[in-house]
Amino acid sequence: MQDQVPQVAGAERPAATRRYALGVEYDGSEFSGWQRLSRPGEPDTRGEPTVQSALEAALSFVAGRLTEVVCAGRTDAGVHASCQVVHFDGPVERDPRGWVLGTTSRLPPSVCVRWCLPVADDFHARFSARARRYRYRILNRQVRPALQRQYLSWERRPLDADAMHRAAQALLGENDFSAFRTVHCQAPHARRELQHIQVRRDGDVVEIEVQANAFLHHMVRNIVGSLLPVGRGERPEAWIGELLAGRDRTVAGPTAPSAGLVFIGPRYPASWQLPAEVTL
Repeated sequence: MQDQVPQVAGAERPAATRRYALGVEYDGSEFSGWQRLSRPGEPDTRGEPTVQSALEAALSFVAGRLTEVVCAGRTDAGVHASCQVVHFDGPVERDPRGWVLGTTSRLPPSVCVRWCLPVADDFHARFSARARRYRYRILNRQVRPALQRQYLSWERRPLDADAMHRAAQALLGENDFSAFRTVHCQAPHARRELQHIQVRRDGDVVEIEVQANAFLHHMVRNIVGSLLPVGRGERPEAWIGELLAGRDRTVAGPTAPSAGLVFIGPRYPASWQLPAEVTL
């Protein structure tokens, strides 16, 4: 799955020459999430590969030295990303194209680097972002999917996407999202600003797109899991607003499966001069 990171015993890490931002695409099906489970430069001792460890091993091979990355937003096991943004401090000077092609050549087929740009030293993939976007897709038909099944959830009962959309609008604005966070969430508080949420149908697929300044652990999947009873007609549209106000996770819907979730990417102010897909 990954290369061993080059290391020199007793050697100190040299000063960085340049900070870079990367756009990373990955299929999360075979990973235990984004976050590395071991110390930098060491293989995953639990036997659970992560996207971060694979990317750092590939970057370190190209750099010839231990290279660590910081991401815009960690994703869970089985969750995909179309444009995760990371930054790293390159210990050697490389042309951006060299970082893209060299790193991708050392990555498993399920991960690639789409672009690389030099950025200012004060750019931070996480803290410079002003928003993050996710998309959740549900195949809504009687028969489970065969094609694209790792990128789709499945619901056999008919869903009213319009009712789900109307119900979801109660979540807009800055709110306490305790009803939609996992009990394992380590965030110091549950207040987040939900900036956009849309539910729409395209043939047999119901798609939920969400943008917020930041997300709690399992927040998107818990919102989806609570919208499903509304879509099936089991709960009224007003129920979502009641859940939000009640702040009680135990009465909300179950966590939706990870397979349907894609991290579209973060969004940054235009002053950072990043690609349009990650710019406000």
